[in-house]
Amino acid sequence: MRSQSAGQLFGIQRALNRAEEVHLSPAACLSREGVRRRPEERPDHRQCFSQDCDRILHSRAYARYIDKTQVFSLVENDHITHRVLHVQLVSRIARTVGRFLGLNEDLIEAIALGHDIGHPPFGHEGERILSRLCRRHGLDSFQHNIQSVQFLDRFERKGRGWNLCLQVLDGILCHDGEANAVRLRPRRDKEFSALDREMTAKGREPATRLVPMTLEGCVVRLCDTIAYIGRDIEDAIELGLVRRQEIPSRCASGLGTSNGTIVYTLVTDLITTSSHVRAARRGDPENDWIGFSGEIADLLLELKRFNYRRIYCNPAFKPDFRRIHTCYEQLFSHYLEQLEQDPAGSDPGRSFLHSMSQHYVETHSAAAIVRDYIAGMTDEFFLRQARRLGCDIPQRTCLPS
Repeated sequence: MRSQSAGQLFGIQRALNRAEEVHLSPAACLSREGVRRRPEERPDHRQCFSQDCDRILHSRAYARYIDKTQVFSLVENDHITHRVLHVQLVSRIARTVGRFLGLNEDLIEAIALGHDIGHPPFGHEGERILSRLCRRHGLDSFQHNIQSVQFLDRFERKGRGWNLCLQVLDGILCHDGEANAVRLRPRRDKEFSALDREMTAKGREPATRLVPMTLEGCVVRLCDTIAYIGRDIEDAIELGLVRRQEIPSRCASGLGTSNGTIVYTLVTDLITTSSHVRAARRGDPENDWIGFSGEIADLLLELKRFNYRRIYCNPAFKPDFRRIHTCYEQLFSHYLEQLEQDPAGSDPGRSFLHSMSQHYVETHSAAAIVRDYIAGMTDEFFLRQARRLGCDIPQRTCLPS
């Protein structure tokens, strides 16, 4: 009876795959094209990118999104965006774009859900601090997109990873990069060896430009910006740090002054400008791209400059990162010392190696192990560990709600 039920499910899977060939754009990445690093231990009736969505959702790293800074750290306000909400917004917006362009929504969702999983405590500022520590200890620069792949492909499940498809890992690795170009064109000729080379090159030279191998990955990259640009302004307004009237007049007129209007305008323009994708022929370089119109791209760039000037780079809106920096330094040194005293992790009361496989420990330097451990922390766990070491930790601030 069980084998009969399994046969029915796999029959439905084949029908779903055939339906993709009929209903999706010829330029879309079909589920049957998903490539994994290793053969699967057992067959699964789910289509491969749908399966990857489930694997990411069930990962330990995804659970830790719940207390990861998006932009504003150490703020006591329940309405401020955290990382878990951001990735859900990216997923929703990107799937809408993908549906209108005839692209694979399961692949889009998997990339979107996993794209920020490697962010360390306290957002981009924490990323910069951890990167300096990594270079000081002989590692490549720390970048959250590389770390996302590291977690999902090489760290989770005691070092076995989730065996996610190449197209998903590539989209996660290549999601990072400001969407200043009017168009994004995928680089389709990639294999796992290319993914590994790109990770190495990006780690050694952060300015290395990476481009996703699928249009679905390109959609997520552009929709990442769509999801945060207006939302960050709303959060700043919520906290009394920016007034809506301060949004540049050209942007207010062309994009709108609320997050909802900004998202709607950008999504509408992206779909309209990229509508050729629906009927594009596979391998047709003329139409193998997505992007914004020139006018909207200019307005988006101006709005991003406003956000950087008034929000992201404004020291008045930063928490006490001097103390956070000191906490990072002391935690890094403490865990390195633990590894020197107890490299095998034999003392469960002191060791943080219990979640790591022996193979992982043997194939990573002490500094890389510490990097991965700290990068996986939530903001609150980071502060709790720092407090145990006697660090002078910053306090959360109550702002308007």
